[in-house]
Amino acid sequence: MEPWIAEGAERIAARAEQDLERFVAVSSPSGDVAGADAAFAVAQSLAPAAAQAERPPCSSADHAADLILTLPGSGTARVLLLGHVDTVHSHDDHRALERDGNRLIGSGTVDMKGGDVLALGVLRELTRRTQDFEQVALLLVCDEEWRAGEFVHTQRFAGWDACLCFEGGELTADGDEGVVVRRKAAGTLQVRAHGRSAHSGSAPDKGANALLALASAAQAVAARHDPAGSAHLTAVPTVVQSGEAFNVVPAAGVLLCDLRADELATFDTVLDGLPASVDGVRLESALLRRWPGMDSGALTATMLAAAGRRLGRPIVGTARGGASDASYMAPVIGITIDGLGPLGGGAHTPNEHVLAQSLRTRAEVALAVVDAVLA
Repeated sequence: MEPWIAEGAERIAARAEQDLERFVAVSSPSGDVAGADAAFAVAQSLAPAAAQAERPPCSSADHAADLILTLPGSGTARVLLLGHVDTVHSHDDHRALERDGNRLIGSGTVDMKGGDVLALGVLRELTRRTQDFEQVALLLVCDEEWRAGEFVHTQRFAGWDACLCFEGGELTADGDEGVVVRRKAAGTLQVRAHGRSAHSGSAPDKGANALLALASAAQAVAARHDPAGSAHLTAVPTVVQSGEAFNVVPAAGVLLCDLRADELATFDTVLDGLPASVDGVRLESALLRRWPGMDSGALTATMLAAAGRRLGRPIVGTARGGASDASYMAPVIGITIDGLGPLGGGAHTPNEHVLAQSLRTRAEVALAVVDAVLA
């Protein structure tokens, strides 16, 4: 292993658990302004003194401003580090960090405050390499877990040399260090039902049942589920809300479905296949968000091989189904690599955790990739 990687990873790991404890102590559910501001304050306190802080507008309205920490240098390379501080955990469900053996359990640990800790550690280590880059920027956003619109930061960083995103890491089936170079596109399909109420006991046939219509729409979506097909489409109804009383035909309701596929265009085929009405109930269908896919495998293969040589063990590009902000950057930054965060599991659940020992090993992976990029 190259000395800069080994020494830097040791410094990052020495404080990583303490840094993570501070981050996770802040409850920052997506959309919560005070929580985001508090999380960004932690990030700024962990950043190197030379980093210049900026608070640009968030992609989502009514959210806190995002945070960019920029480290200037005297070289030519421009590298973007990317992460988010928002979680899916409500304030009531928030869990502060606690250790259980090798597990560091807490809300947002692996998705993705553990990755933020490593990204900030990398930024600190790069203060020793300012001659090798013009700018290194760490962009932390507060709306990744639920963003309906476009990502507003894409064009600002278009043409940079690399984008390194610190979502949770992984090992391959062979035990090699895995990083993410391919992700599916993601979409959220909403179906609204407009029916007609009636007494469900004395005059049920005078109503138009929104719940039954949504059930029909859910079946239509589920029928398109074909993960083994050419588009690798997963189409999963996830939420349905309809009805206000047990003895009234429901007049309205809404259905949400999670869609994933290789290409965004596949979602239009699902949308086009839904009926406009069912048994007198009018259905309005729309995609609330369209999250692009990512495939940087070919462009990053040489870089990852070089990083593996510096690390002293292989770094392998892998595919993952979940969405990430790296997907927005990949079309404008050819070297886009994700999954540089620590190992862990249970994302979005009460038992979300990071494996403590991986804070060191994944810091090594991140620094090896950065070293290869700068070279």
